[in-house]
Amino acid sequence: MKGKGTERGAQKRSAHDSGGKNFTGPGPRPPCAQGENAPVLSVLQITFPFFALVLCGYLATRTGVLPVPAIGGLNTFVLYFALPCMLYRFGAGTPIAQLLDPVVGGVYLLCALLVVGTTIAATRRGRIGWNDAAFGALVTAFPNSGFMGVPLLVALLGQASAGPVIVTMALDMCVTTSLCIALSRLDGAGAHGAAVALRNALRGMAVNPMPWAIFLGALASALQWRLPAPVDQTLAMLAGAASPVALFTLGAVLARSQTNLHEQVPWRQYVPLALAKLVAHPLLVWGVGRAAIALGAPLSDFTLTALVLVAALPSASNVVLLVERFGAHGGRVARIILVSTALAFGSFSAAVALLVQK
Repeated sequence: MKGKGTERGAQKRSAHDSGGKNFTGPGPRPPCAQGENAPVLSVLQITFPFFALVLCGYLATRTGVLPVPAIGGLNTFVLYFALPCMLYRFGAGTPIAQLLDPVVGGVYLLCALLVVGTTIAATRRGRIGWNDAAFGALVTAFPNSGFMGVPLLVALLGQASAGPVIVTMALDMCVTTSLCIALSRLDGAGAHGAAVALRNALRGMAVNPMPWAIFLGALASALQWRLPAPVDQTLAMLAGAASPVALFTLGAVLARSQTNLHEQVPWRQYVPLALAKLVAHPLLVWGVGRAAIALGAPLSDFTLTALVLVAALPSASNVVLLVERFGAHGGRVARIILVSTALAFGSFSAAVALLVQK
């Protein structure tokens, strides 16, 4: 009896720890793959280079080493070449069941909608209109999973974490963003303006290469299709450039947005939302995930850890582009992104130290 119980316990632990053990990337194995508690120092050894690259891009722009007009070219390379290749390769290498996991999608989407609804309800009490309230909610609910999330979580947890992160990206780009854009049009335009904005959001999503990369990667995974070796190697080279260039570009974008902040914005309009992104959002995902597990949902501890860490990421920088397009308060959103990114080095590292355990 004792031998069988021990064997079953070992199998159960193996199922929960499979994400870390599937790590195939270069360099040292991540803390959870080593089967040890993740002390702060070992966590910082992984997270520091990611945030250091963001700082390099920020300082390069602030000091004039990187001309501001060059940032657009970096953005184009990241968004249209490097990141889509990285997402395709991760999607193609992830079992289709993980990419279509309804429990993962349901837990994350429910939390995103709760964050959006709560943020809008809180900010609409003052003199903030639907336009600014909607984009404030979007920047609070939308983590920087593209530029930072996929490479950082793969380095921390192993390649098995790519599946849940890709699911969250698809939901944020397709559902959360479209909803917030539609809500932003309720000022003066009513339901008709919201419908037009929703159609425009869907049209913008259709020309965004990242959702298509995720879709094609999932299709390749489902069909077990492999690219010809020369093409696959080309995509691998572009994918390898995605993480460092994206992080450097993120710092440059933050520096550029700060140089354009001419008007004063009360700290009460952006600091609480930045803190909500870094603290309330991951706590909400953890709570909803734990409730789902208690109700019998097939959600592993490893997958829940990946979802919580995605929610603990700073706000997505591409929200600034949407704010400029739809005429919302760019200074407020830029400050939320800047504060959340600056504080995330400490808060995200602390979340990893707490969650990535044996």
